[in-house]
Amino acid sequence: MKSKAWSIAGVAALVTVSASWVGCFEKADAGGNAKKARLPVPVLATNAVEKPMAVQVRAIGNVEAFASVSVRSQVDGLLTAEHFREGQEVRKGDRLFTIDPQPFAESLKQAEANLARDKAQLENARLEDRRYEELGRKGVASPQDADKARATFAALRATVQADEAAVSNAKLKLGYTEIRSPIDGRTGDLRKDAGNVIKAQDDELVVINQVQPIYVTFSVPEYHLPDIKRFVAAGELKVEAVVANHDELRAQGQLSFVNNTVDAATGTIRLKATFPNTNNVLWPGQFVNVRLDLTTTPRAIVVPSQAVQTGQQGEFVYVIKADRTVELRPVVLASSHNGVAVIEQGLRAGELVVTDGHLRLVPGSKVDVKISIGPAATAPMEVKTP
Repeated sequence: MKSKAWSIAGVAALVTVSASWVGCFEKADAGGNAKKARLPVPVLATNAVEKPMAVQVRAIGNVEAFASVSVRSQVDGLLTAEHFREGQEVRKGDRLFTIDPQPFAESLKQAEANLARDKAQLENARLEDRRYEELGRKGVASPQDADKARATFAALRATVQADEAAVSNAKLKLGYTEIRSPIDGRTGDLRKDAGNVIKAQDDELVVINQVQPIYVTFSVPEYHLPDIKRFVAAGELKVEAVVANHDELRAQGQLSFVNNTVDAATGTIRLKATFPNTNNVLWPGQFVNVRLDLTTTPRAIVVPSQAVQTGQQGEFVYVIKADRTVELRPVVLASSHNGVAVIEQGLRAGELVVTDGHLRLVPGSKVDVKISIGPAATAPMEVKTP
């Protein structure tokens, strides 16, 4: 019985000791976790910056030629030569095509011969009219003869005028055999080769697009219209066009046209900007990213875009206080573009905001701060209106 009692007592003691060790380990582990939870969260942070920012409207635009001319012949005839290469720059007045001039030169000779003949007859009729007028005053010629001579003179004078018009028309048609460029521009593909018989006004020979200057058309939501009208009245508005996927290809221009009607189907207003395009960055038919500068906000608060987080209640930032704990601060976002967020409300210049490490943060978390220079400090001054 004693041995049995000792066995029971030994087991009880062993259980007590085991429980004590387990308790010790649990306390040690809880203390370790608590210590670990109290460690500062490493974050990157930067200061909110106050700086002038341009208020802008952004859109997708389409490049259009400043002028586009379809070149056609004004006379029927055989196309004998073209005097340019496809895609060549041409100036106004440059010769483009030649239509066989021989038939028109012969028509001019005939018209000039008819004019010479009728002028001779007119001179004779003038002398006859004067003669009969003199004889009529002397009573030698009858009034009927005088009237007849006068009518013949008047008819031949009209005939000569018609001949002069025919000569001018023949010269004009002969001149049309030399087809010249009506504008400065760049030629497109050749539609008719030498050797083809051309029918006036029906056969397109080439299209010339004027690309210096050049237009970019784009549409913006109609709610921008009051601001656009207001700022246009105050002065010229600058427009920048950037070729898609090529940020280095940029062109500067000015707003030149605001349509007189809002598109009821889309709720947008069509605008047009004019660009000098001296370096041929823009090309007809291209799609480009357009930035219309409306005005400048002199004291905008900007932070890197990654500092702004979105929660159930809207946008917020983590602001680092003096004691190195964080505060969740709701903000009103004016815009965000190119890595820069413009804060309309909720933040002051100089306040330190978290830019990386948000996932481990809760309000009141202690942080280990590493300062980073955000793009807000160096980014271009630009704001996209919503």
